[in-house]
Amino acid sequence: MKKKYKILITAVCLSVTLCGFTINSKKSVDPERDKLLLELLTFVVEKGHYNPAIIDDDFSKGVYKDYIAGLDPSKRFFLQSDINEFSKFELELDDQLTNKDLTFFNLTYDRLILRMEESKKISKEVLSTPFDYKMEEDFNVDSDKAPYAKNIKELKEKWRKQIKLSTLSSLTDKQKLEEDKKLKDPTYIVKPDVVLETETRDSSLNSLNESFGFMYELKRDDWFTLYINSIMSQFDPHTTYFAPEDKERFDTSMSGKFEGIGAQLQKKNDYIEVLELISGGPAWRGKQLVKGDLLMKVAQSNGVPVDVVGMRLSDVVKKIKGPKGSEVRLTVKKADGTIQVVPIIRDVVEIEETYVKSSVVEKNGLKYGVIYLPKFYLDFENKDGRDAGKDIALEVDRLKKTGVNGIVLDVRDDGGGSLSTVVDIAGLFIEQGPIVQVKSAGKKQQILYDTDEKIEWDGPLVIMVNEFSASASEILAAAIQDYKRGIIIGSKQTYGKGTVQKVIDLNLYVHNNTAGDLGALKTTIQKFYRINGGSTQLQGVSSDIVMPDRYAYLKMGERDQEHAMPWDKIDPAPYTVWSATSNFEQAISNSKKRIEKSIQFQLIEENAKWIDTRSTENNYSLHIDEFKVAQNQIEEMAKKYKPIVNYKNNLKFTSLPYELEVISKDPVLKEKRERWHESLSKDVYVEEALNVLDDLQPKSIVKTSIPTDKKRRLVKS
Repeated sequence: MKKKYKILITAVCLSVTLCGFTINSKKSVDPERDKLLLELLTFVVEKGHYNPAIIDDDFSKGVYKDYIAGLDPSKRFFLQSDINEFSKFELELDDQLTNKDLTFFNLTYDRLILRMEESKKISKEVLSTPFDYKMEEDFNVDSDKAPYAKNIKELKEKWRKQIKLSTLSSLTDKQKLEEDKKLKDPTYIVKPDVVLETETRDSSLNSLNESFGFMYELKRDDWFTLYINSIMSQFDPHTTYFAPEDKERFDTSMSGKFEGIGAQLQKKNDYIEVLELISGGPAWRGKQLVKGDLLMKVAQSNGVPVDVVGMRLSDVVKKIKGPKGSEVRLTVKKADGTIQVVPIIRDVVEIEETYVKSSVVEKNGLKYGVIYLPKFYLDFENKDGRDAGKDIALEVDRLKKTGVNGIVLDVRDDGGGSLSTVVDIAGLFIEQGPIVQVKSAGKKQQILYDTDEKIEWDGPLVIMVNEFSASASEILAAAIQDYKRGIIIGSKQTYGKGTVQKVIDLNLYVHNNTAGDLGALKTTIQKFYRINGGSTQLQGVSSDIVMPDRYAYLKMGERDQEHAMPWDKIDPAPYTVWSATSNFEQAISNSKKRIEKSIQFQLIEENAKWIDTRSTENNYSLHIDEFKVAQNQIEEMAKKYKPIVNYKNNLKFTSLPYELEVISKDPVLKEKRERWHESLSKDVYVEEALNVLDDLQPKSIVKTSIPTDKKRRLVKS
């Protein structure tokens, strides 16, 4: 195991002035608290950001644009008259920020609440009478290009068409379902269209009531957080204010654990429903709480039970979470209608999906390992806690003991995480040397090294990436690529996030804080660079082997984000390219030829272009016959691409011996692993990664490739 690197990031200089901020009161809606947050955040981000934006009229215009879009993204609440009134502040928000003036926020918040009430009444009114699906009209769903409604009459018309499109889609689905039932059973009596039409309106009303319910659950503080983050996003896409609850969620996502009962909950009308029990958690171990239970009351140990029906989901979660060893008592309604009190002793809950997992597969007489890393996690509070570096090292060791001939490390959809774990993980595959360069504003770059000469794995290595592999994933892929230690295979390029963020607890800089938790600021303090000197910012990491991707033409990377920091380069670090793989270039060439000839990849490329075309088609007919024709055409075209999702690579993936023992006692984990292995067996990308491992094998390895039918004959004889 590589030595744990403690990355020394220069502390953000906040000045002693910051400690002079004081909160004197704690009131329900406390404008002084809001003003303090604005002052505090502005000060911290200007002093700590890598390249702080100038707060001027252009800055103000950006805040205005992002905030209004965040309040009403579909333009279904505000009228044009509201926007005209708001726009008077478009060039004043920089001054309001400087003066801690909340006039604009208060105006927009109050108006939003008013318009939400009106829109709820409008939607209810729209759904009170049947739609005329024979009327020649259409609706464009591209809200970006749509104007705001000039008056309430236009707003009603917008809601009518939007709801009509939704119910029309549901109605045609229901009609198709009825037709299918009739085909299967000629005696089946098909529901009349008038009944189906009523059902779709009832269902739509319930859905809208639920949507409005979620919005009503948002408190003023939630909307103020949106306003604050419209300000913070002007610095760069990754500078974000965390309200206290958001900070807690961020910490949980980074460490992969929390203290509680281990249950995923969801809002279901006025009730809170148990969606899933986390494998190994206290609720799962207790076996009294089950999926589908409805929470009625929550009590702390022997305390008085509190009725949670109608309560916000986040507030219920607060009551259920608590320190390890404490007891919570849940009054739940079971599926059979009975009421039961379920006592649970809280414990540390590990979110299994956060952590590394691995599998083995045999191909052409050789055994390979597949390691999936969903996040570069690290428990900042506990140095002995789980971290991705230690866990990857453990999985590599386990795979070595099973006799694998190559390893695929899958960081697709891995959005990054701890920078220190990247050094640890990359160090497992090289002898020693630089891994990444980090640069703070106005300072010389710092080179982060792997200094341990030990190599955990010196065999064939493939790193799988896609357009959602970001940040730490890109550092790892870039280091492996620069050393030519392994082959990067996947999308044309990764996400393109080449910046480092630091989370700053705002409570540390306030005296006499009686207003409660102020949250934290995650701000960009550094940029990182490849050891070859290039930045991964915007450009990401280009794959050695590019595989067609269904979403390759959609704009989803850092380069498509507003206020993204620019690409640049610095001097390279001294490093020695890996020379132990003699057939490196040949393996890349072989793969490119296979991909070019692959019918499956050709279909994926064609599908990607079709999806790109479909993304620009936003106009829908609201005439039922025309709608059906258009949908049938889409469905017919979609049938052509069904082989993409139905593909099977005929490879069998299995858990490692230690895990087989664990899942024999844990049916939940067993089911999750079976689902993962099934997805691997349908993954053409993993199949090609394994093909590359085949091509990377040393010539001394003799592959016993036997056709499948011949294998069967040998077995029979």
